Order: sequence, then structure tokens, then C-alpha cells
Amino acid sequence: MKNNTQERIDMKPLKPFFLDLTDAEIAGLQEELGDIFRRGELILGRNTEAFEAEFARYTGAAHAISMNTATSALEVLMVLNGAKGKKVAIQANTNFASAASIVHAGGTPVFIDMTTDYFCPNLDILKAAHARHGFEGVMWVHSGGIIVPDFAEVAAWCRDTGIFLVEDAAHAHGSVLGGKHAGTIADGGGAYSFFATKVMTTMEGGMLVTNNQDHADLAKSFRNQGKRHAAFGGLHYDMGSSWRISEIAAKMGSVQLAKLDKMVATRQAAVDIIAARLDQIGVKYCKTDHMDSASQYKFIIIIEPPHDPKAVKEKLAAQQIFCGGGVYEVPLHEQPVFQPYDFDPAELAVTSRYCPLQICPPITSGTTVEDAHRIAAALVEALS
Repeated sequence: MKNNTQERIDMKPLKPFFLDLTDAEIAGLQEELGDIFRRGELILGRNTEAFEAEFARYTGAAHAISMNTATSALEVLMVLNGAKGKKVAIQANTNFASAASIVHAGGTPVFIDMTTDYFCPNLDILKAAHARHGFEGVMWVHSGGIIVPDFAEVAAWCRDTGIFLVEDAAHAHGSVLGGKHAGTIADGGGAYSFFATKVMTTMEGGMLVTNNQDHADLAKSFRNQGKRHAAFGGLHYDMGSSWRISEIAAKMGSVQLAKLDKMVATRQAAVDIIAARLDQIGVKYCKTDHMDSASQYKFIIIIEPPHDPKAVKEKLAAQQIFCGGGVYEVPLHEQPVFQPYDFDPAELAVTSRYCPLQICPPITSGTTVEDAHRIAAALVEALS
């Protein structure tokens, strides 16, 4: 008979990354790669056009422009919305790339606080920060794929105040609030990430979505060295860069997009199982029941004293359950690269306190019902 230690060693490791491709899909991509080589059509070809059209149709955006990364898409959105020389508000608990895109576009990030309910700001936080700092733009990050309940009011207030609003929807594939997909609610457009760990992936890649025809045309130019409507050769009109997606990555995106709703549903089913157990023991987590649909890219659980997040993750790891990164354990205002920017720690008190107090269990589109029950049981054991 095996002892408990041996049983845990024999358990299937549950990791925060799962590449959701079947053998048939892999075979199809391999065949397409051969066709791409034979055509010699490596970029800006039929796969790119098809993926963009499919993504625009899925999200309800008028235009979708693929790029090499979401970071590039965010920087383009900052340029298109006139961030140069302006202050742009952004929550402190986000990825480096979000704020870096503001800086690269010539803007100045203004870090704002978050709520513990959604690990995002709300309209009250935004208004208070604007009264103090007078920023002229906002980059709103849908952390973990959560669109906050008052985001439509945030968009309306920005519109009425003359402040541009851009959505960082890197986590929010399939997230919908009030019938609108993430990335399509703000007037300034949105950006998705298809990085390897995201809800859907193209290995590397991003997508800019917008309802503005002029912005769409310029985005296509910026990603292709400023050539405007010329795909190859031609004159350079805009100070763009080489931010194109590859044809094989675009094809992979089409394959992933076709089953995105199914992948999101699998994630949601796992979250529902775990959340029910957390409710029983009174552990707080970020809820998404106000949304039409949530990507559940990160299921954010708050671990407060006397429990310690590091100890909880170690207990889970001992059972072969490995947590992914949070959102985010070290917020931007505590990162060395952003120290030259002015901020008042008192204005970021919630972020500073709670970012280190959250864990995100390994939820993917490969998480089975049995996996979810196993994660739930391990969490209850670690937190009881």
C-alpha cells in the first residue's frame, strides 16, 4: 500500500499552462505551415486577413488589426489617442507592458488604486485620482478578465470629461458585460494578448480592436513600417515599426478562436466548483457573476492573516498543484523601473496591501471537473 507521500508524488501535476490543441488541430496546422512555405506567403496574407475578420466578428468590433504582441497594440492605441505629453491613469496592479506602452508613446503613467472586490479600480477611484492629478487619458486593465460592474459608467464619464479611454483586454478573451465584449466598450479601442499563457494563444501575438476607421487604417500602417495601404515596398508615411503577426500564428489564432467559448466555459465550470467550496469556509475571492461571461484567466483568491499566501502555495505544490502568477504580487509603483515617476503611496494603499495577499490556482481550459474538485479540496485543507 502506498503512503500519502507516494500518492502525492504519483498525482498528475496541475500547472497554470495548457496548450489547447488536439492532435487533429496540430496536424492541420502542420499542413498549413507546409502550404505557407509553398506559397511563400509568410506575413500579411490570407490567414492574417481571415483571423482579423473572425476576431472582429466575434467581439463585435468594427475593425481588428493583428500585431506581434499586445504590448505593440497598446502602444499604437496610445499614439492614436494622443498620449504624447499627457498624463495617463493606469492601475498599479498590472503588467509592466501596460505602463511601458504609455511611456513608449510619450505619455506619463499616473498610478491609481484598486478595490479588493475585483482587483481593478472603479469610477469613484478614477474620479478621486483625476481631481488630484488631472490626467488626460486612462488605460483600464481588465485584471484576470474581470470587467467591473460600473465600467460602462467609467466609459461614459471619460467621454463626458473629454478623457480618452483605452482597454487593456490582455486577460479578457470572451469576457462580456452588458452584451459588449471587453475591448469594445471604451471609445479609444482595446488590445488583446495571445501570449503563450493566455486564454487563447498564437504563441506570440496581439490584436487591436476599434470602431474608428481612421485608427484602424493607421494601426495597419504603424505595424508595417508606416507604409499605409502598401503591404510590401512603397513609401513610408508614418513612424511605424515591424509589428506584424506571422501567417502561421494567425492560422493558429483562427483555430483557437473557433473554440474560445468552449475553453472559457471549461474555465468557468472549474471556477464554480472551487468558488462553492471557498464560500463554505468564508474565503474571499473576486466574483464575476455580474458579467455575461468571464474569461477566468485568473481566479483571484485573497489569503488574509492568519494564513500566508506563500505557505498556502507551498501546501498546494506539495500536492502537485502549482499556482500561476497573480495580478500582480509586486505592483508597478514598487518596481524599480517606475521609481522616477511621482506617486503617493497613501493613494495606493489597497494595492500595496492586497497584491501580496492573493493567489491564483491553476485554472486552464484543460482543467477537468476532477481537477477542479482536487484543487478545491487542497485549498480547503490549506485554509482550514
